[in-house]
Amino acid sequence: MSAVAASRSAQPGATEAPGSGCTIVCRGVSKIFQTLEGERIHALDNIDLAVPEGAFVSVVGPSGCGKSTLLRLLAGTLEKTAGEILLRGTPVTGPRRDIGIVFQSATLLPWRNVLENTLLPVEVQGLDRRVYTERAHALIRMVGLAGFERKYPFELSGGMQQRVSITRALVHDPAVLLMDEPFGALDALTREQMNLDLQRIWAAAKKTVFLITHSISEAVFLADRVIVMSPRPGRIISELDVTFPRPRSLDVMGTPEFGRLVTEIRRKLAVSGALD
Repeated sequence: MSAVAASRSAQPGATEAPGSGCTIVCRGVSKIFQTLEGERIHALDNIDLAVPEGAFVSVVGPSGCGKSTLLRLLAGTLEKTAGEILLRGTPVTGPRRDIGIVFQSATLLPWRNVLENTLLPVEVQGLDRRVYTERAHALIRMVGLAGFERKYPFELSGGMQQRVSITRALVHDPAVLLMDEPFGALDALTREQMNLDLQRIWAAAKKTVFLITHSISEAVFLADRVIVMSPRPGRIISELDVTFPRPRSLDVMGTPEFGRLVTEIRRKLAVSGALD
């Protein structure tokens, strides 16, 4: 079991089983794909993971190591080969309403404005639009888009579009927010601003966040804990706590401790063969 859970269960007086009080628990999770030619591709191997309620966890690893596969397993859009995945104590056996997902592309519907794009999960899930419209307006204000409710995607910058994708993922009040390289397509300055915005949104929304990123600096800046994965078949080779006080400014990236964590993660990736 991941040290995220172990550190909690090891506290004085703790009697809960490992993984108790966690939003996400994976036990021995593996995934093998079979190609049309009959080749077996071992994508993930024996993933043990526990993410406490309200935590912000980042995952880094080389391309093809199974990061996105793991996210799809957590989302219930892909079936595992072996192991167990629990979300708030119940097995993940398919897509669930208590999960929100943000992808690298905002994938907004061009014929719907900001408010209508935000409310899309409400319509898909058959929820009461009148009740959730108020929540949608509150989320739009929270991400800094008040006044843009009637604007369409083509009228928004890339960063603004991603903020809308975050409101859409949160509008139905999910237990966990899964994010797959959400800022990978943005320019460097916009990406830095979105890192600050996401930190603020996470603090306000109080959701468990599971972020996949190729940027080690981004992973360290945003997370309470960074999970490092090996090349395929993807395994967890290390987990590092990040203890910088919050809210964090971009200045923390220039501190010796930040540099030490980034260097340590890079070294672990190099030792695993993930870096040349």
